[in-house]
Amino acid sequence: MTAVDPVDSGALLAPGWAGCPAASETSDTAYLRALLDAEAALARAQASLALAPAEAASAVSSAADATVFDIAVIALRARSGGNPVIPLVADLTAAVGKEYGPYVHRGATSQDIMDSATMLVTARTLDLVLGDLGRTERALARLAAEHRDTVMPGRTLTQHAVPTTFGLKAAGWRSLVLDARDRVSAVRASLPAQLGGAAGTLAAFTVFGPAGTRAGGGRPALADTQAASDASAPADTQALIAAYARELGLAPPVLPWHTLRTPIADLAGALAFTAGALGKTAVDVLTLTRTEIAEVAEGSGGGSSAMPHKANPVRATLVAAAARRAPQLAATLYGAMAAEDERPAGAWHAEWEPLRDLLRLVGGAARDAAELAEGLRVNADTMREHLGLTHGLIVSERLAAELAPVLGRARAKELLTRAAQRAVAGNRPLVEVLGEEPELKELDLADLTDPTRYTGSAGALTDRALERR
Repeated sequence: MTAVDPVDSGALLAPGWAGCPAASETSDTAYLRALLDAEAALARAQASLALAPAEAASAVSSAADATVFDIAVIALRARSGGNPVIPLVADLTAAVGKEYGPYVHRGATSQDIMDSATMLVTARTLDLVLGDLGRTERALARLAAEHRDTVMPGRTLTQHAVPTTFGLKAAGWRSLVLDARDRVSAVRASLPAQLGGAAGTLAAFTVFGPAGTRAGGGRPALADTQAASDASAPADTQALIAAYARELGLAPPVLPWHTLRTPIADLAGALAFTAGALGKTAVDVLTLTRTEIAEVAEGSGGGSSAMPHKANPVRATLVAAAARRAPQLAATLYGAMAAEDERPAGAWHAEWEPLRDLLRLVGGAARDAAELAEGLRVNADTMREHLGLTHGLIVSERLAAELAPVLGRARAKELLTRAAQRAVAGNRPLVEVLGEEPELKELDLADLTDPTRYTGSAGALTDRALERR
């Protein structure tokens, strides 16, 4: 397993994502690598359209090595300009050298590089999340199939309601995981590159024609550039955007999206949904693993510092914690959509930390959910035993429906209410009490009060759910 980057650990208080691959893919080193990848891709894209020398693209790509840049120094210098791109460009330009240094960051603005790098970090992290969601849904599919007919108490408002099956419950968990997978997959496929220049008009790129790269590779003088503009058509900015997106492995945007933050909002929604979807499984497991319930257990529970006998449901606990944090992080990202002018002050800056936190939370939750599902132990005998905790009252709905045609609705309700009271007061099975009613002598009360015979369409619903791929 990939270790957490030591430069940007922060994991002491974050056991939910500590040590998971998503932590490494969102570290400071990972962001630096993505920023450098974005700069190198821009140089290569321009070279592919003869807007820069091929030698310049090679020089920038070779110099864009994250291991030779000092993250801590760049972070401190970022304070002066408000983002890390500005000091990084200065350092990268120096590393490329005098001849081809002018082709670093040519025509771009800091937000182009920061947004593109963020999309790269996101893409790399979502690939890991999707892998763990796949593990989770496969494990849940196995549980649902294996326990298709394992009957257990259905609970509503914390109380026993009517019987259900664990297979249907697991199928429901899986359905949410598949919903999350589909949303994350759609967002992953649409993550766009960002290229707009200073105010989203791509103006700087329109003066880069083929003649803008003179012999010797140096940056042309202004007069040379003007002559090139007069002698040939301006650069095809749409072709440049497409080439840049290809170099990054991202989608080409229709428009620069400096203040059109749909990609971030879509990402926030997909991640928050995923955390909540996994959280549903987690909170159910937390309920069912209670000592007095013990219908399921984690494969390897965690220990306690004070109580040696405990095996805490740690995986479910951490997933539930992520589900509780994610909505507030997503809310910050939604709030950043109100971005003024052509490039805003503070709005896109406000996205960086909550987005990284959200990616880490969901990356960790997906990892933990997969381990939880793969190791979950189901205590079918305990589930069956719990069906009798209400002395048979768990099938009162069925009895009311079956007796109404025989006795009339009012009489059936009166008889069942009185029988239920007698069963509870005397701690007796409902079937025994009903057997004392002369009006019911001809009925097969054993069948009518058997909770395993009243699971409705649970089996068919489970089968239907498992058809989804």
